[in-house]
Amino acid sequence: MVSSPSVPRLVVAAPASGSGKTTVATGLMAALAGRGLSVSPHKVGPDYIDPGYHALATGRAGRNLDAYLCGPELVGPLFLHGARGCDIAVVEGVMGLYDGAAGEGELASTAQVAKLLRAPVVLVVDASSQSRSVAALVHGFVTWDPEVRVGGVILNKVASDRHEVLLREALDSVGVPVLGVLRRAPQVDTPSRHLGLVPVAERRAAAVEAVAAMGAQVSDGCDLEALTALARSAGPLTDPAWDAAEAVAGPSPDGAVVAVAGGEAFTFSYAEHAELLRAAGADVVPFDPLRDERLPEGTRGLVIGGGFPEVYAAELSANEPLRKAVAELALSGAPVAAECAGLLYLCRELDGRPMCGVLDATARMTERLTLGYRDAVAVGDSALAAAGTRMRGHEFHRTVVEPGAGAAPAWGLRAPVRRVEGFVQQGVHASFLHTHWAAAPGVARRFVERCRTS
Repeated sequence: MVSSPSVPRLVVAAPASGSGKTTVATGLMAALAGRGLSVSPHKVGPDYIDPGYHALATGRAGRNLDAYLCGPELVGPLFLHGARGCDIAVVEGVMGLYDGAAGEGELASTAQVAKLLRAPVVLVVDASSQSRSVAALVHGFVTWDPEVRVGGVILNKVASDRHEVLLREALDSVGVPVLGVLRRAPQVDTPSRHLGLVPVAERRAAAVEAVAAMGAQVSDGCDLEALTALARSAGPLTDPAWDAAEAVAGPSPDGAVVAVAGGEAFTFSYAEHAELLRAAGADVVPFDPLRDERLPEGTRGLVIGGGFPEVYAAELSANEPLRKAVAELALSGAPVAAECAGLLYLCRELDGRPMCGVLDATARMTERLTLGYRDAVAVGDSALAAAGTRMRGHEFHRTVVEPGAGAAPAWGLRAPVRRVEGFVQQGVHASFLHTHWAAAPGVARRFVERCRTS
């Protein structure tokens, strides 16, 4: 790791989901970028979709800070890695300020990340159905944990000037400044479906307009000077910045081509994964399973992350040349790492439509949401992990695969119930589990080494 100076920063949090965190955080990023600042965007937790909007607002990769997946000790280093060279950083929280991993206290909560980053918190409050009660709400969040510094409040969904006056009068007694007041604004809404917001890649033009509207709303309704001053009050960080090359113990010169799925159907990936693959010596080449009929020239390994293949099942199935190319690569023994959407794509069929047929399994949509953090251990050796490797992951899907595990499963999971999950066959490692490779960078080196020798 290399040392890095601290960057001014603040955390945008809320009492609960649905309060307007994403609108405010993304709008603040866009507003600050519009003033010529280089803004580093971050998201607490495992979510892949919000960082896409953050990237659109700032022109930089949106990065996740997840104390469960990566461990609290990596939050500061990963933050500093993403914030290198930036003027200011904005961190969007997850759920309510103090909500974390189930049964784990503050672990993975926005509050924990704010403390690890020594960053002040801006609390976004949905004021649509209250007036004087807002003071009790804010007072409770301010005093719950003295180590969390709530430096200001942004009132969202304020109905009128009179409503604003009542809210401000109530908050005078709390001693927390009001740093912004936002009226209801339908033009900044972003559409949702079964797993949350629709990703940027699927609605690029509309997303650009929505982010611009968020930026304008925050510019008009918030005190950007006060917010910037609050960000500058963050405490110093002594962590060295995370570095991919150091994490994988230095580069290898081979340059094996690793194809990484992208496009509208496969939008879920952490930026650090590609950085680790490159640091391990891979030539990372993106491809779009919806449109490309061939894998990149010289492909020696394949990474297929998460996304929404269920939304694009017909188009993915219609691209028969690429499905065959993926199957042939897997049959050759080349390393293939597939997470969630990638697992579905490798199945024999998805919702009755033919997929790659690499795995003798079928996938289908259901009404049931599977969601939560998982502790996992590699059941056997694979191209991604040696037997006994322990990792933490996250499941988030409304699909099922039958059977749920192959003769050689990918992971053994401990909670919420003990079970095995996923598939390991030849060079394929396929699972519903989303993992963050920064927590175990050896998987990237192992994967690239297998690409050279397969």
